[in-house]
Parts: sequence; structure tokens; C-alpha cells
Amino acid sequence: MYYVYILASEPNPGSYYVGSTADLKRRIKEHNSGKSSHAAKGSPWALATYIAFADREKAFRFERYLKSGSGRAFAKKHF
Repeated sequence: MYYVYILASEPNPGSYYVGSTADLKRRIKEHNSGKSSHAAKGSPWALATYIAFADREKAFRFERYLKSGSGRAFAKKHF
């Protein structure tokens, strides 16, 4: 399975991070330990939501969508 996830920054309410991975637990640990430079400033992160995909390409396309302007609006409204 491939996961698209949204993390919420605990110290900065309203700050979110969108990513995708095949190992969700490992990836969240990496974000919170500072191994991800893009997410380091919002640490610690809490899992807000995730969506599982059987197809890797569909997961990556959905991640890209969530990072677009309309995707951010969709996520804010639905998640």
C-alpha cells in the first residue's frame, strides 16, 4: 500500500505538511526526528489524516494535487 498523509504541526496551529510513502509509521518518525529538512521547522507533527492507495502512481498524483492551490482548498474543507 502507498499512503498520502497530512501532518499538522503541533507548535504552529494551521501549518500542515503533505507527503506520500509506503511506510507511514517510519516516515512520521523521520519527520519528528528532523530527518526531513522541509518539515523540520514545524516539528513535532501529528497525523491529521491519511489515504491508502494500492497504486503508487495514483498516490503520487493525489499528493501533487493536494499540494496545488485547489488541492489545499479541498484538504482544508474535507480534512
